[in-house]
Amino acid sequence: MFLDKLYLSNFKNYEEANFTFSSQVNCIVGENGSGKTNLLDAVYFLALSKSAIHSQDALNINHDADVMMIDGVFRKGDKKHQITCSIQRGQRKVLLHDKKPYERLADHIGQFPVVLIAPDDTELIKDGSEGRRRFFDGVLSQMDNSYLADYQHYNKLLDQRNSLLKIFFERNFLDQDLLDTYSDPLVKLAIRIFEQRRNFIKKFLPIFKKHYQILGEGREEVEIIYESEVASGDFVKEFRLNRQTDVKAQRTTKGIHKDDYVFEIDRYPVKKFGSQGQQKSFVMALRLAQFEMLEELREVKPILLLDDIFDKLDDRRIQKLIESIDNKTFGQVFISDARPERTEKILENVKAEINYIRTR
Repeated sequence: MFLDKLYLSNFKNYEEANFTFSSQVNCIVGENGSGKTNLLDAVYFLALSKSAIHSQDALNINHDADVMMIDGVFRKGDKKHQITCSIQRGQRKVLLHDKKPYERLADHIGQFPVVLIAPDDTELIKDGSEGRRRFFDGVLSQMDNSYLADYQHYNKLLDQRNSLLKIFFERNFLDQDLLDTYSDPLVKLAIRIFEQRRNFIKKFLPIFKKHYQILGEGREEVEIIYESEVASGDFVKEFRLNRQTDVKAQRTTKGIHKDDYVFEIDRYPVKKFGSQGQQKSFVMALRLAQFEMLEELREVKPILLLDDIFDKLDDRRIQKLIESIDNKTFGQVFISDARPERTEKILENVKAEINYIRTR
């Protein structure tokens, strides 16, 4: 599977642009601010119907326009798949597959898997639990559409329950039966999502450890510990007993939206005790494990996006990545770099077909 062609209209700094890509390696080179990351984000957007950078769709529209469009052609074997995404300010985005709208946007997720390795990936370690949940939820959503449906439904019920809690707080009143119409399905979904996350981590962990051992040359032991309040055998009871606390807080204080994934190295938190190099190896191993699991489940190699990584990785880790490109571990690869001469030097012995695209 690979992205063959891409057309952009009023997407970020691209007023109008056409691109044709190699099925192997594509190097996006140009000065900082010329649109390299934006081009990678367009590929990401087309595959996942959302930006890797902006949470609000409208922020991807060129400042001087009211409508943006991304149109591309993916190839899977002998079949072509035209995907078109358009957004108009103030309206819902439209996503088409071969010019026909999806019944649900979620049906698109995972059809054209993609993995992004970006400079700010170490924020997964340094920031709070929300970023780590977002990472693992993103992996799971590309792997399993039913997980994505459950996750979206959970968040919708959570918002509705939180709105009701605010009303109860403001009116100094609690209708338990009304609250339970949201609480009961929320708890059932929480338990189901917890089981999905727990089962996923069991499969993900050995693959992640394998990649870390390769990148870190076996010097340390790493661990990911999935923590959830739902793991308690009394979660249903605890959730019900927490009603008054929730009303006072005006939000739901227990559930899978509070889960975390603890990253450890030699039994100590990576955030506090991991060196810069160890942290970079940790997040790279996360992404490579994501790639391997998606490939195994979807039976195609995901598109790999490497955004400005040569500034962030040392020579040894860069060499490991290049070896993986050369031995065809990956399928289609996109690499962005502000220094084209450096990219050419790093890739000079790679046997794959390399396509250079210069941004302005």
